[in-house]
Amino acid sequence: MTVGNTARRRQPSLAQLRAFAAVAEHLHFRDAAAAIGMSQPALSGAVSALEEVLGVTLLERTTRKVLLSPAGERLAVRAKAVLGEMGALMEEAEAVRAPFTGVLRLGVIPTVAPYLLPTVLRLVHDRYPHLDLQVHEEQTANLLDGLTSGRLDLLLLAVPLGVPGVGELPLFDEDFVLVTPLDHGLGGREGIPREALKELNLLLLDEGHCLRDQALDICREAGREDAPVTTTAAGLSTLVQLVAGGLGCTLLPRTAVKVETTRSNQLLTGYFSDPAPTRRIALAMRTGAARGAEYEELAAALREALRPLPVRVLDGPERLTRCAGPPGASAAAAAAG
Repeated sequence: MTVGNTARRRQPSLAQLRAFAAVAEHLHFRDAAAAIGMSQPALSGAVSALEEVLGVTLLERTTRKVLLSPAGERLAVRAKAVLGEMGALMEEAEAVRAPFTGVLRLGVIPTVAPYLLPTVLRLVHDRYPHLDLQVHEEQTANLLDGLTSGRLDLLLLAVPLGVPGVGELPLFDEDFVLVTPLDHGLGGREGIPREALKELNLLLLDEGHCLRDQALDICREAGREDAPVTTTAAGLSTLVQLVAGGLGCTLLPRTAVKVETTRSNQLLTGYFSDPAPTRRIALAMRTGAARGAEYEELAAALREALRPLPVRVLDGPERLTRCAGPPGASAAAAAAG
């Protein structure tokens, strides 16, 4: 039997592929080395060794920058796919050995983290003591990039996302309330019509926060055509303090009210008439994730743990909600979140 050249050729190592993928992402040897915890000389040597093994030039090196060659552009995609599959293999093996053990990298949006993490952390500590939970607070677009690239395992955020390849495990719905200064005419009222939002000086979060986009959607549904943006803030705490200072009003999700409004005695909380504007919070995972069954069990446990909060827990949605939208939906959803 004749053995072809391909069978005799040495194969790349995972270290070589990892080094090349890092350089392809950062286009900078120092940054790539720091990203994967490798010394710069070792990283450069690994990429050179990969070029030798493959018999192609992957990078165009100049004194000022690093560029991918045409072959490097093509093979970077393959290298990323191989590393992703290897990560999935290790994840599968870990899940088979023992569920709810090892590392779980959870991404959380800033308008959820301060209000739900105490419940999440308490649940994991009490029920899953061998699970190494690592929390990353980022905006929606970054979280989705982290999930699809494999940097994150699970997300806790507002849905729907509309991202192909990402499944959602809905947890609860919660109402928005209106937070006003003490002397505002709507302060402390119940049954506020949504149409009242048309006339308000509404303070919003900075661009990039999904809560900002949700507030703008609520205003549009109420018949407001202009974007009520005169003052913005990076976080809900600052936003509420601006309201306390008399600069305007804002919308808060119910889970944030207790934490944020008790910091000042210059605030009142008003409640909308039914149906009040709402948002839905869910866990999101890669469709077909090796630990999918664990994530569904975690979602069920979270629903029970969250019942004491001022939310409407979604009973029974155990099955994954998948998005089968067009590829362009991913970028659109990330831009909106």
